[in-house]
Amino acid sequence: MLSAAIDTQSLNIGEAAARSGVSAKMVRHYESLGLLPKVRRTDSGYRQYGEAEVHTLRFIRRARDLGFSMAEISELLKLWQNRRRSSAAVKRIAQEHVADLERRIAEMTAMKETLEQLASSCHGDHRPDCPILDDLQH
Repeated sequence: MLSAAIDTQSLNIGEAAARSGVSAKMVRHYESLGLLPKVRRTDSGYRQYGEAEVHTLRFIRRARDLGFSMAEISELLKLWQNRRRSSAAVKRIAQEHVADLERRIAEMTAMKETLEQLASSCHGDHRPDCPILDDLQH
């Protein structure tokens, strides 16, 4: 009976991308940024990935899903890979990110409220006068 196991030490970029949920283009990008270490290549130059790289790509994808910046992800990866890390450093990064998200949410809420107010004051008919355009020109 043939084994259904996949050789996890020789995944091509498409297979690694599919397993991690990251596009092949982003795999190359993360590698170029140094978030993913340079991987082995075949004699013909094709990248070869293993489970460790797929696991790292999943980590990066999850961090991106949570809105962390590339700089924050780089810092988090270093901490993740350092078994002697302090969890306080990880918590600091997360708390700073939460504060940044709160700031951005407040900014977006203010934008939304302004646009709602402008849209409600616009007649939206055949007349040329428009408070939205008036506001934008200032």
